[in-house]
Amino acid sequence: MDSVYSSRTLGKKKKGFTLIEILLVIGIIAVLATVVIVALNPAQRFADARDSRRLADIQSILSAVQQYIVDNQGSLPSGLETSEKQIGTDSSGCSITDGICSANLSYCLNLSTDLAPYLKTLPFDPGIGTEGATRYTIVVNANNIVTVKACDSTDESISTVSR
Repeated sequence: MDSVYSSRTLGKKKKGFTLIEILLVIGIIAVLATVVIVALNPAQRFADARDSRRLADIQSILSAVQQYIVDNQGSLPSGLETSEKQIGTDSSGCSITDGICSANLSYCLNLSTDLAPYLKTLPFDPGIGTEGATRYTIVVNANNIVTVKACDSTDESISTVSR
């Protein structure tokens, strides 16, 4: 009888996963997914991408200004002075009093004509900037050092370039 019982139970063995095994695997996947999402921090990645774009933009503007100065025997683009001005094409509403900038003006400094040979279009801040009000400012000091700032940068170390 033992041999008959053994052969019957061996033949009835079922293949598959138990509910506990499936729930355990789902739990492990959920924990791993949470760890990966927290480690990657997508909001920070988007902020870093915007800051990288801002740095590239202000470097492009500064390079275009430097090319203009070289091509025009040391003359600065028109309107560039020792007071900080926002770059843009708007004729009104260009004050900035937040971030790292302090351009309190009723108009933007329109460099699109002077810098047209060096820039396809005026770059503007990827957050809230427009072509009319770029959220980038420019200033020149007494020694003719030109400084361009990105007003909305979250990384202060890359928000200003000077030459």
